[in-house]
This record gives sequence, C-alpha cells and structure tokens, in this order.
Amino acid sequence: MPEPLAHEEETVTVTFPSARRSPDDKMSGACYTNHTFEYDDGSTSRLSPRCGSSCGGRGVVLNVQELEMITGASLVPSPQTYFRFRDLLLGDQTFYDDRVHVEFYVDENTFKERLKLFFIKNQRSSLRIRIFNFCLKLLTCVLYIIRVMTDNPAQLRHSCINCNSTTQTNEINWGLIFWVDRKEPVWAIQVTVASISFLEAMLLTYLSYKGNLWEQIFQVSFLLEMLNTVPFIITIFWPPLRNLFIPVFLNCWLAKCALESMINDLHRAIQRTHSAMFNQVLILICTLLCLVFTGTCGIQHLERAGKKSLSLFKALYFCIVTFSTVGFGDVTPQIWPSQLLVVVMICVALVVLPLQFEELIYLWMERQKSGGNYSRHRAQTERHVVLCVSTLKIDLLMDFLNEFYAHPHTQDYYVVILCPCEVDVQVRRILQIPLWSQRVIYLQGSALKNQDLLRAKMDDAEACFILSSRNEADRMAADHQTILRAWAVKDFAPNCPLFVQILKPENKFHVKFAACPFLSTDHVVCEEEFKYAMLALNCLCPATSTLITLLVHTSRGQEGQQSPEQWQRMYGRCSGNEVYHISLGDSMFFREYNSKSFTYAAFHAHKKYGVCMIGVKREDNKSILLNPGPRHIMSTSDTCYYINITKEENSAFIFRQEEDQGKGRGRCDILNSPSGLPVHSIIASMGTVAMDFQNTSPPESGVKLALPPENEQGSRRPSIAPVLEIADSASLLQCDLLSDQSEDEAGHSDEDVTANEFVKGYPPNSPYIGSSPTLCHLLPQKAPFCCLRLDQGCEHVTFEDAKAYGFKNKLIIVSAETAGNGLYNFIVPLRAYYRPRRELNPIVLLLDNLPDDHFLEAISCFPMVYYMGGTIDNLDSLLQCGVLYADNLVVVDKESTMSAEEDYMADAKTIVNVQTMFRLFPSLSIITELTHPSNMRFMQFRAKDCYSLALSKLEKKERDKGSNLAFMFRLPFAAGRVFSISMLDTLLYQCFVKDYMIPIARLLLGLDTTPGSGYLCAMHICEADLWIRTYGRLFQKFCSSSSEIPIGIYRTESHAPPEFQGSVSIEGLNDTREKGEESKILTWSSSSSDQSEHPLLRKKSMHWTRRLSRRSVKRSDSSLSSIQQRLGVLRRSEREELSELVRNRMQHLGLHTAGYKDVTNLTASDVMNRVNLGYLQDELNDQQNSISYVLINPAPDTLLQLNDVVFLIRPDPLAHVPEAPPVQNRRCRSTTNTPELNKV
Repeated sequence: MPEPLAHEEETVTVTFPSARRSPDDKMSGACYTNHTFEYDDGSTSRLSPRCGSSCGGRGVVLNVQELEMITGASLVPSPQTYFRFRDLLLGDQTFYDDRVHVEFYVDENTFKERLKLFFIKNQRSSLRIRIFNFCLKLLTCVLYIIRVMTDNPAQLRHSCINCNSTTQTNEINWGLIFWVDRKEPVWAIQVTVASISFLEAMLLTYLSYKGNLWEQIFQVSFLLEMLNTVPFIITIFWPPLRNLFIPVFLNCWLAKCALESMINDLHRAIQRTHSAMFNQVLILICTLLCLVFTGTCGIQHLERAGKKSLSLFKALYFCIVTFSTVGFGDVTPQIWPSQLLVVVMICVALVVLPLQFEELIYLWMERQKSGGNYSRHRAQTERHVVLCVSTLKIDLLMDFLNEFYAHPHTQDYYVVILCPCEVDVQVRRILQIPLWSQRVIYLQGSALKNQDLLRAKMDDAEACFILSSRNEADRMAADHQTILRAWAVKDFAPNCPLFVQILKPENKFHVKFAACPFLSTDHVVCEEEFKYAMLALNCLCPATSTLITLLVHTSRGQEGQQSPEQWQRMYGRCSGNEVYHISLGDSMFFREYNSKSFTYAAFHAHKKYGVCMIGVKREDNKSILLNPGPRHIMSTSDTCYYINITKEENSAFIFRQEEDQGKGRGRCDILNSPSGLPVHSIIASMGTVAMDFQNTSPPESGVKLALPPENEQGSRRPSIAPVLEIADSASLLQCDLLSDQSEDEAGHSDEDVTANEFVKGYPPNSPYIGSSPTLCHLLPQKAPFCCLRLDQGCEHVTFEDAKAYGFKNKLIIVSAETAGNGLYNFIVPLRAYYRPRRELNPIVLLLDNLPDDHFLEAISCFPMVYYMGGTIDNLDSLLQCGVLYADNLVVVDKESTMSAEEDYMADAKTIVNVQTMFRLFPSLSIITELTHPSNMRFMQFRAKDCYSLALSKLEKKERDKGSNLAFMFRLPFAAGRVFSISMLDTLLYQCFVKDYMIPIARLLLGLDTTPGSGYLCAMHICEADLWIRTYGRLFQKFCSSSSEIPIGIYRTESHAPPEFQGSVSIEGLNDTREKGEESKILTWSSSSSDQSEHPLLRKKSMHWTRRLSRRSVKRSDSSLSSIQQRLGVLRRSEREELSELVRNRMQHLGLHTAGYKDVTNLTASDVMNRVNLGYLQDELNDQQNSISYVLINPAPDTLLQLNDVVFLIRPDPLAHVPEAPPVQNRRCRSTTNTPELNKV
C-alpha cells in the first residue's frame, strides 16, 4: 500500500499503545494536525474518529495500531513542553523540531555484557582481577611446598584407604604416589582457594564463549584449572579423598599466563608503549622457572615411592644440574616413574626453550637496529641532548662528538641520536668503542613521530640539534625535511632549545618564525650564507676561512708542538685561541679598566695578559658590538668578548715580582721566548714589549702606518703615541663616508667619473626573507638586465669581453652551478659602504645555468656585477669572463656532484678542474670549496713529494692524538685556498656552550650589521712598516692612531724544498753536501726567530724529513745535475704547450693575446706575491715555493715580517658621525649633487 502524504487540516489526538517510554514522558497521547491522508495516486483516506475523554471533544482519537497500518510508518512523539513554549514565543516562524531520544550501546546493558566489561574489557578492573588471580596461583604453589615440608609418609596407612593392602611392585610403593599426608588447615585453605579459582574459571569461560564449547573446554589453561580445583571440591563431599595427591604445583604455569596478561593490562592501563624485548625476556625467565619448579616438585614426589626419598632442595639441585647440561651424577632418580618424568621434562625443554630463545634473539636484533629506548628515569636524573639527522655519516658523527665533548661543561651529557635509517657498519663500530658506548645512544626513528620523540625523551632534553643532509641532490627538499623536523620538535617539546642547520637562506625564516621572538633560545646556521660570505672575504682578507674555522674549533693549542718545523709549532700553538666571554666586574683581565675607553682596555689587556678583546655587550642591549671604538666607556655590567688560549676561569696569574722572589733566578724561558705563549692554563706576562710614549701628538686620520720623524740623535727607536684612557674629539676618526667622498672628488680624473656615480644606500630588493639590511655602494639607477650579461653586447653596452670594459681593478670570478640566493651574500660584503670606491673589484658570475629575473632584479642595483654562462672546465668560458685579468677565482662546490655513488667522489670533478686551471694560469689565486675536508690533500697531491708525505704523516699523528684540527697542517687549508662548509658544523655545536658564537661570526663575515659594531678588514705590511718590529707595538700603533684592533697575522714565507725529491732521496746526499747545503733543505726567509734557532734544531728538522722519505738511492753530483737538466727540459716543453693552447683559443675567440702573461716568463716575485694553493711549484723554479698560515692572537713580542697581512677589526665609521643618524633610503637615487649623508 503506498505511503500517504499528509496535509495540515485539523488537530488529531493519537493514543499510543502501551510501550516502554522514558520516565519523563507523562502524556498518554500526542496531537497531530493531519487526519486526512492523500496517497501517491491522488486518492484520499479519512479515518473515522473515536472520541474519548482524552480528546475533550476537540478532536479525533485514533488508534495507533490502525494508524500505523494505514500510514505504514511509525509515529513520532510530540514536542516537549519547552518546545511548545518556544513556539508560543516565535509564533508562525516556528517549526517543529521532531526529536527522538535514542539510547546507544543498549547491548551493553545486559548482565553478561556488564560482567564482560568488568572482567575483560575495562583495563583497570581487569588488571585487578588478573593480579588477584596471579596471587591465588602463587598461593597454591606456596601451599604445596608447605604440604611437602609437613608431609609424614608413616601416617598414611592410618589415614588413607586400603593403604595396608597396597602392593609394592619392583620396589615401588604406589600408595605413596597416590596418597599424601595433608594437614587439616592446609586442606581447608587449599579447598577455599580451589573453590575461588573454579568459580573464576567458569565465569571467564562463560564470558569468553563465542559459540564453540569444545574449543573452550579443551584449552590447556582450562584443563589445568579443572585438574587442580575439581578434586579439592570433591573432597568436601567425600572426606576419605582429602589425602589424595593433587598436582597443585602445575598452577605455576597458570601463574605464568596470568603474569603475561597482567603485564599487558598494566601497560594498557598506564597508556605507555612497552618493550617487546622486556616481555620476551620475562616470558623466557618465567618458562625456565616453571620448568625447574615442575621438575623439582614432580621428581621429589615420585621419589617418595622409592627406597630413598629426595628433599625439595636436592630435587632442585638435580634439576638445575640437569638443565644446565652439567650432570655431576651425584643425585639421580632411582625409580622409573621419576626417570620417565625427567625424560619428558627434557623433551619439553628442548621444544619450548629454543622457540623462546629464537624469539628473543630476533627481538634483540630488531632492537639493535632501532636502538631501543632512552628511559624516563635516566632522562630525569641525567642530562642529554638529541641529534636528529636524515643520514648519519661517520665524519659528521665524529665531528659532532669531538666538538661537543671538547668542553668540560658537557662531559656528563649523553647524546641520543635519532635517525630514520639503519645504523651504518662504520657508525656501529664507532659506537662500540668504550669512549662512546657509555655516552652515545642510537635510536632508529623519525622526528615527525611523537612515539620516537617520546623514546628519545625530547621533552626532557637539554637541546636538540637538527642537521640537514647536504649530500642530497635536491637541497631544497632537504631543507623542507629539516623544517618539518624543527616544527615537530617544537610541537612536542616547546621549551627544548633548537640548533638547526639550514642549507638555503630562503628557508631560514621558517625556523626562526616558528619560535617565540621574545623567549627564543633557538640558533640557526644557514650554510650558503656563511659559505658565500666567507668566500667573498677570502678575496679581500686572505685566509678568512681559515681564521674563522680555527676560531670555531675547540683546541688546546698543542697541535704540532712536537714537530721540528718552526712554522708548524707557532701555527699550531696559535690555533688554540678561541672566543670567550666574561663580565667586566668579575674579570681579572678587564676590571681595572672600568670607566676607561674600549680601545684603552683592549690594548692594555693585550699588553699585560696577552688577551685580545674584540667586542662588548651592554647590559641593557642584546646586540654584540665588535670594537665599538674609543667612544665606548667600559662599565662593570658590560660583557667582554675576548680571544685567548683558554678562558679566564681556567687561568692562574703569576706576576713577575713573585716569580723572581720565589725562584731567585731570571724569568722563565717559556715566557721570554720570541713567541712564548704558554699552551696550558697559565697566563702570565707575555714578554717585555718596548714602548716609547714620547710622542703625544694627535694621531693621523689615515690608516697608513707612517714612519714618525726621527729625533736629532737618530739612535732612538721610533716612538708610538700612547693610547688614551678617554678619547677626546681630536683623536676620533672622521667618518669614512665623508673622507671617501672627498678623496674621490679630489683625486679622480675624467676616466674615473663612473666611480663618482655610485651612491650609498640599502639594496632595494632582497632575494629572500630574513637577509640583514647592509649599507652598500649602489648604482643611482638599476642597470637593465641586458647590461648585466658580460659576453653579450646590447643597445646600452657594446662590450663582449672583460678586456673591452677596461676595468682598473682586478676581477673576482665566481664559478657556481646556479644563481642561488646565497650568491647575494657574496656580493654584499664586496660592495659594503666601508669599502673604498676606488678599490671595488668587478665581480663576474660564471654560471652553469643562467639566472632568473628574480635574481637579476636583486643584483641590478650593485655596480660592476656581471654574469655569463659557462663552466670552469671550458677554456673558452674562462677566457671570455676575463680570467687573465682576474685576481681571484672562487670555485663553489656544485650541488649535482654531491649525490655521487661514493660520497668522497663528490669532489673529483672540482679537484681535476682546479688542477687544470692551476696549470694553465699559475699566477691566478684560486679559492676552492670542497664537500669533504679529507679531499683537500689532493689539492697538493704529488705521489713522490717528500715534504707532502711528511705533512701527511704529521696529520695522521695528530689525529691519533685526538686532535679536532688534524687537517690544519695541510698547506692549502693553512693558506686559506681550500674550504669545506662541513668545517663550520662546529659553529652550531659550539653554540650549545657559547651562545654568542653565531652572532660574532655573522658580524665578522658581514652578514649582520649592527650600528656601532666594527667590521673585519686586512692591511699588508710593507717595508715602510717594519720599523714597528713587533706585534705588540703594532697593536699600540693601531689603537692609538685609528682605534683598530688586530686579531691575527696571515704570514707568507718562502720555502726551499729538497731538490729532486721525486726521484732522489735526501739520504742519498753525502755528509759533506749535507753540511754545505743544509740551508737549502729546510730554510725560512725573513724569520729572525729561525735565524736565532740552534743549529741542532735545524739538523733535527733535516733528519725528520729524511726519515719520512721512502727511498734511499745514492747519486753523484754529476748524475743529479743531469737529472735536473732533463726534468727542466720536460717541464719547459709542457709549459710551452699550455701557453700555445691558451694563445690559440684566445685568437679563435677574437681576444687580444697581449694581455696573456706567459708562464715561461713567470718570475720568482710573482710566485711569492701569489699566495699559492700549497703546491710545490714546478712550472718555473723548483726551489721557489711559499707557505702561508694564520697566526691568531700571536704573542706581543712576535716579530713582524715583510708581506705579513694583519687582520683588523675596524670601528664603524657611522658611529662617530656628530650629526643625526642617516635616514635609511631603500631606493637608489639618480641625483649626484646631493650630499653623501643625505643619500644614505
């Protein structure tokens, strides 16, 4: 019958049949507005009314059953009272909200379901039930032992049935097997426990019944339960059976099952994941205990029937000896039932135990892969840090561990490594070393999973280090993974400090913005930012990469101290200098300089203690200021940052008067040596520095170290002005902005008109978010994109090669794969406002892939910045970009080579290309970035080079001693011509102890510019500056004249290598030649300390080199000269071929060959001025080679040498401008008549 469609006509009262309703429903009926029904076919039906007392004559009373039969649908109760009240208020706008009260989970209201919920489903109640059940089973086992100890077989014949008629067959008393002596109290307790266990077992069987009764009955646990409970219940109704033997000891297996279930319910109740290893070990131990207990009780009971019974202890002893496969034979079963039981127990053990051990071994192997857990107890009682990486390599792990544990503060920390990959074989071998096995815990897991973060106890960690995978081909994807890890850690543990490594600079702000800007303790290091800024400063300040790398590595300055080479001892000792901080009021170094100028305090602290103060931070200012200049007055609340061998807290102060009185002798030799810095934690006076304070005239405004006028006698040493305690207006520097402008306007000619068109301002377009604004030299108007292409002319510029531009300064060429945003940080330091305009070098970007418009928009405002497409392995590209007119060529590691099949092969192409360029252009300074620091040895590789072999052995020796800077003696690294970004990983690790290292490094590299903070620069020492003589006097000269702070020296020394070391051993020289040409073997020019060295030390150096040679072939003088002539001819022919190749390519490209400098005409001075890569040059003169190295904070009495480069921290010129601070103009102005300060 079709369903009717109801139309509203009049109210109908419907009486519901009797049914279950809610207690609140007091109405017997409900009113409806329809009583006429229209069907789908158009027909209508009207129900006959049945009036009743309930309708009151106002409607029709319907029978619900009749209504349901006609409508075919169930009726809905009327709205409640509050719905009617709402309808009364709303009037016609109301609508009926027909609601039905629905009860859910009504099946759980039954008695069975409630019992199941209490005994099985509910975690806490079921845990209590299982604990109670476990205690019952243990109680039955204890009662069995009590029954055995109180057993008296002599009383059995009086208590048991037919004991007198029991027969003994083969000396076996079967009555003693079936009957025991059970005391009444023990029986009563056992019956009570058995009754409870029986009822519980029946109840659980009923609740777990799923339709198969036989499956429930034939379960082993159910059969054991019936075997140990039903006989006791029978003895209640049949007293003669009270002494019947019942194997109650089998309840130990039921206790084992109850324990397993109890452990599972326990972990479910506390909602914590448990270790499968723990459960398996627990099961194995319980299985062994049950086997031993069952065998002990069974053998003891069966041996009662023999001639000599066994006690429980002897039976236990027998089982232990048997299961351990020892088998002494002193205790053995005497009757065959007990012997049969032993056979059965051994068979069961052979089946059960191997399965348990197999499962345990499998779980142990899986746990070795995953690493297990770091317990909560250890996390709360010990301190640990977490290292999150994508892939863990042995080099990265060792760098982290060596740097992290180099500080005394971190010796009691634990390192938890969280890595999604399985542990590598080499890494596993390292972690098994006792030095690291007790400190490092490896966990296989992901930082994106809260379970793995919980395993690592990230919420209790002191810090979390998140490192990116720089070996990935897609570095952007690697950064995205790092960002997600950082967010996941912040979500799980908001208070855990993060130390994050990011590859691309445009991804840095994702990590920084995720933290609270006011309470942030997170540190972020962007690789490309630091890399390009460091490579840029290497072009201006040589070996800046070596300087920064040595500062961020922890060392005690003991590297190379056993070497006979003077430069290695001095270089290794100065490499131990690091940056430390201390409050001025707590410092022994600086507290006497309270209310003095910063320059005064820096000079006298260096003169008295040998420490170099480089910066300061006010208490009310969070920014660190490098060399704030003489206007800064020191306060007791200031935090001082200084460079020293060790921090002041680890130093002892020995004054010379006390030393002389205590010893009654001259000063200690180690303090009077020319470069005698102590290498341990004792810092005393650093030698006598002769200072003459006769001349008190105001210092010159320039930065030249001019020679002061001599006096009438002409015999006195030239004097240096003193450093004033409080700077006056006459001693302050003028603003570099004004001096630079006046110098340009006064000194330039018509050819230099373009230099005057530069303005100073902030770059209008930043390629990424988060770059620090830096005041730079800019173009008045942005250059068109077509003008930025070096090798193609346009309508504005017709030049097509670097020669046509006619640059006055040498070029800086950067070879990179793509124009990433990191290249922006290469250009900014080279165009900073404090660089003189006339010294700006043109920059050429040699790119494998042409840049996009976004990058060109960012660099179009910088002067003399060009790009072109090409690669360094293409000679035509090198010649077109102007390699012949370049001073520096920077080779950046390519991302596409990082995903090599063998990790260390990622640098193969770069090394070969650099070697080719070095052969073609020997006068070019090449700065190379490598992926792996260990590959820098190939930059100087010569298989038969005796000196290189000596350096290689020295590196291995320092590495065996545990040095973190074993690679520092490689000549390319010491010279600052090879750099690896992985060397800066220690910068992030050091921030855990020194949170100021990242800001200081960014200020030194020019990545951040803080108002009032200085910048890093360099100055060359020429012959006119040698009158200063010592580094201490140089320190005074800078502080008194220009307020600059020297922090180190870059020294280049000529070196004469052993002759013909490729074919002839040094040991082949006879004694006469050895004495006559001893200076040729190891000689250092321009070194007064070496000249004063004892001859025995030079002889020791010669013997040291001789021992490291591989061959011992004696040659005569005539044979040596013939070999020299032959090698000279071969090398000259090779050089001529290379020169001819370069000329031919230049002629093919239409370039002028007049600018090409033939390598055959390369002089010794050119080789000396070119700070080489560390190669032993064989292009022209085998005896001319140079070795360059960095001396950080040398002793004040260190003698200066010609061609030394001094690293300086120059104060900010804008900090001393008397007028109002310059307005930041974010756009380049085209007007050139505006004053310089207004343009800023």
